[in-house]
Amino acid sequence: MKLASLAKAAAVAAALLAAAPAQAQQDWPNRTVKIVVAFTAGGTTDILARMIGQRFADKFKQPFIVENKPGGAGNIGTEFVIRAPADGYTIMANSVGPAAVNPSLFAGKINFNAVTDLDPIGQIADVPNVLVVHPSTNIKTMAEFLKYAKANPENLNYASTGIGTSSHLSGFLLSAKAGFKAEHIPYKGAEALKDLLAGRVQFMFATIPSVIQHIKAGKLTAIAVSSKNRSRSMPEVPTVAESGFPGFEAGSWFGFFAPKNTPRDVVLALNKALNEALTDKEIDARLVLDGADPKPGTPEEFGAFVKAEYQKWAEVVKASGAKAN
Repeated sequence: MKLASLAKAAAVAAALLAAAPAQAQQDWPNRTVKIVVAFTAGGTTDILARMIGQRFADKFKQPFIVENKPGGAGNIGTEFVIRAPADGYTIMANSVGPAAVNPSLFAGKINFNAVTDLDPIGQIADVPNVLVVHPSTNIKTMAEFLKYAKANPENLNYASTGIGTSSHLSGFLLSAKAGFKAEHIPYKGAEALKDLLAGRVQFMFATIPSVIQHIKAGKLTAIAVSSKNRSRSMPEVPTVAESGFPGFEAGSWFGFFAPKNTPRDVVLALNKALNEALTDKEIDARLVLDGADPKPGTPEEFGAFVKAEYQKWAEVVKASGAKAN
């Protein structure tokens, strides 16, 4: 074969190779997509991932399978996705902890940063924390809570689901802004709520889904929600901000991410499908009933939100002195 023919053949081969990824993107998805959840099955992140994942499967006519990779406060599953191929076949549902708090909380102990090493797809929902107290305290309002807190500086304990979690940092933030002392008692997940229900600790910031039934049953008293606006799930409960602390905003949120440099058309297709799900009346009603506020939007809006959350919680983590175990 002449040199000219060899050069032409090489050029054709190169063109075919270059076209292959583009063709693969156009055909996406043509096989199962994995949704990684960095926590155990049954938690809020897992529930949301399965709910929206089913809508993705219906939309794209391919299975979207949830794979739980718990451990390391969400770091194990998050790093797995960061290291995964950026081909659209591995995405993750993640929460405020691994996505925005852990980069500061685990500084020097992890070699990745979810804020810069993942591509945002879109936010699923805000899940406000609610300040709840045991009924034995006879507290009904924020004013009564503050009076009680300042009168019992040596006997005031608050539970959290772990060091550096949203429930911990929300409690620290309120005590710092309100000027009262309280002993932080970290637990492993749901054990915190058990001790609060038993009256062994006096208060806690808990996600609405985890306590809404206990509030309705009178086993806990809701004082205020930590979100910017009142929760659609509990509109009668005021925000911390309107209870005397303007600008107070803390809580949990959840969203979808993909490995860095995932094809843009894949990210946009997933974002569109996510927004369609979140604006569906059935999904909207289910989320609100469970204590979540749906947050449809663009990848850019979600990315800017995550960066702002990272900066905010970095300051709170530093001020609290919280360090990962």
